[in-house]
Amino acid sequence: MDATVTPVPTSILQRTCERLAGWTIATAAFALLMLVLVQGWQVIARYVLNDSPSWTEPVTLLMLSTAMSMGAAAGVHTRRHFAFSLLAEALGPRGRHAAHLLQSAVVVVIGLMLAYWGGVLFVDGVHIPTAGAPLPESIDYLPLAVGGALMALFAISQMFHDTPSAEVH
Repeated sequence: MDATVTPVPTSILQRTCERLAGWTIATAAFALLMLVLVQGWQVIARYVLNDSPSWTEPVTLLMLSTAMSMGAAAGVHTRRHFAFSLLAEALGPRGRHAAHLLQSAVVVVIGLMLAYWGGVLFVDGVHIPTAGAPLPESIDYLPLAVGGALMALFAISQMFHDTPSAEVH
C-alpha cells in the first residue's frame, strides 16, 4: 500500500488554504446536518401534525447546494475530486507532476466558471423573493459561486506548491 506524505504547509497561501479547507468541510457538514433536520421537520409536520410548512423546500435546496459545493471544494483541496488519480499513478514522477498540473489547471478553469456564472445568477435573481421563505430566489447559486472560487483557489495553491519530490512512496 502506498503512503503519501503530506508536506507541512509552509507558505501563507498554503496555511490560508488549510484553514479555509477546514471551514469548508465544517460548512458542508453543518449544511448536511441542517438538511437532515429540516427534512425531518418536514416529515413530522406533514404526516404527524398535518401542517406542512412552506419554508422547508427552499431551505433544503439551499442546504443541499451548500453541502454539495463546499464538499466538492474540500475534495479538490484533498485531491479527491477531479484527481485523475488512475492516470497519474500509471506515470513516472515527471508525468505524475505534469498530470497534477493539468488537473489543477482544469479545476482552476472550472472553478472560475462556476464562481463567475454562479455569481451572475445569484445577482440576477437577488431581488426576486422565494415563495415560502424570506430568501432571494437565487440564493441557491451563492454556494455554487463560493464553492467555485474555493476550488480555483485550492487548485492554484496546488499548482504553486506541488513539486515532483513532494510525494514519497
